[in-house]
Amino acid sequence: MIKRIYKNLFSEKLRVKIRIYFNILISPFYSGQQFYCNCCQKSFRKFLPKGNIERENAQCPYCGSLERTRVLTLYLRNETGIFTMKRPKILHVAPEYSLFRILKKLDAEYVDGDIDPAYARNVVDITDIHFPDNYFDLIICSHVLGHVPDEAKAVKELCRVLSPGGEAIIMSVLDLDSSVTLEDSKIVSPEDRLARYGEFDLCRLHGMDFQDRLEAGGFNVKTIDYRTHFTAAENAQFRLGDGKRELIFSCRK
Repeated sequence: MIKRIYKNLFSEKLRVKIRIYFNILISPFYSGQQFYCNCCQKSFRKFLPKGNIERENAQCPYCGSLERTRVLTLYLRNETGIFTMKRPKILHVAPEYSLFRILKKLDAEYVDGDIDPAYARNVVDITDIHFPDNYFDLIICSHVLGHVPDEAKAVKELCRVLSPGGEAIIMSVLDLDSSVTLEDSKIVSPEDRLARYGEFDLCRLHGMDFQDRLEAGGFNVKTIDYRTHFTAAENAQFRLGDGKRELIFSCRK
């Protein structure tokens, strides 16, 4: 009842802002040195749990970063020239706040977009991106494609708007033990999707054929486990995950 009243009183966009400011407010209670968030560059005695199947020490108490975003941020800083490039064009689909707060400060044409205006400054439909061919130098699309009904169309659109020589960084939750993607049109209810895919709003659970699915849309793809660039101690301190959500698919054309 309380949740229903809360949702009726506040718009979704306002609720997003309230969550952000609430995290900032409570974060001092988690201060310490055991864990480090490379997104907000703050240390904590513990991170927050996250997930339907709860992952301990997954979410930064201050900026809300998850394991996948911390891996992605490390990759962007160390392996791309996005922080030194002269006015790059960046498309950030369904932007994570922890990364958005970093990228919006760049001297760049930065387009953060979501189909839901509560979650980004621009409305962007990933299956119909209203930008010219070969436009963006960098595209970030993390944990989006599993939620898109027409995934093949979305991949082709991402490939279309990526410039030659540019890079699309795509990530998704994966079943590392499955060679194929689990996708069943009969699985439609939130309860069934949660039981089969692990999240109530997923349309599919990607298997290890995810690279093939991206290549079918026109990309040349390299699969990168960027966690392996760091020591076991660094992986533990940064909380870089177990690989199910953190593999980077570097896509070019």
